[in-house]
Amino acid sequence: MGGACIRVGTSGWSYAHWDPSFYPQNTPADKRLAAYAQRLPTVEIDATFYRLPSEHAVTTWRDEVPPGFVFAVKGSRFVTHFRRLSDTDEAVANFAARISLLGDKLEVMLWQLPPDLEADTGLLDRFLTSLPRGVRHAIEFRHASWLTPETFEVLRAHGAAHVHVSSDKMPADLTLTADFVYVRFHGTAEYHGAYTHPALEPWSEFLTRQASAGRDGYVYFNNDFEGHAPQDAARLIAMLGDEACHV
Repeated sequence: MGGACIRVGTSGWSYAHWDPSFYPQNTPADKRLAAYAQRLPTVEIDATFYRLPSEHAVTTWRDEVPPGFVFAVKGSRFVTHFRRLSDTDEAVANFAARISLLGDKLEVMLWQLPPDLEADTGLLDRFLTSLPRGVRHAIEFRHASWLTPETFEVLRAHGAAHVHVSSDKMPADLTLTADFVYVRFHGTAEYHGAYTHPALEPWSEFLTRQASAGRDGYVYFNNDFEGHAPQDAARLIAMLGDEACHV
């Protein structure tokens, strides 16, 4: 990693309805990642939440993007939603071993907790202890009971980031817990799924401050309805100016 900067992308890339507003008309599905990487510097892999990808899939992702492009990978729902962070050592190790095939293009693992999992700092501490070293980790809470000083202290002890969200379902708590920040834009009713320049201004200011303070940023738009996500990512990159990373 070089100097601090903000990497902005989307959650996933293989969306047929982004054609032709983002991809050239009739871009084959197996060519979308390479095309995506020509325009945005990072992507959050969402498919890994649902199933463990094959070795071939992971190495293909790695080899299809240029130097400087980085991945964030969403952790397995078997760990977060089925096991609910308990007794997950083997599952985490298996997941990490497979995802490690991304090599130095892997920078962050995202662990999104279930919306009905209430705060348990002991559980969180044990889970974070089990996570692999050498990669950054970000935790997305979806129950408001987690948003406490006690939770944030556990995250700081492990160097894990508290995911900042733009969502109708969780408040946009901007508490910092790591040497990097991780932001997810889920879309809100207020912005009708898309984010205008005024809507992004507070986020741009926040992210600019983090880069100036030496913190890397990973920002992903998950509002892919009608192709809003890549358009909003490009808008935020333009607003960030020199603070934005480029491939």
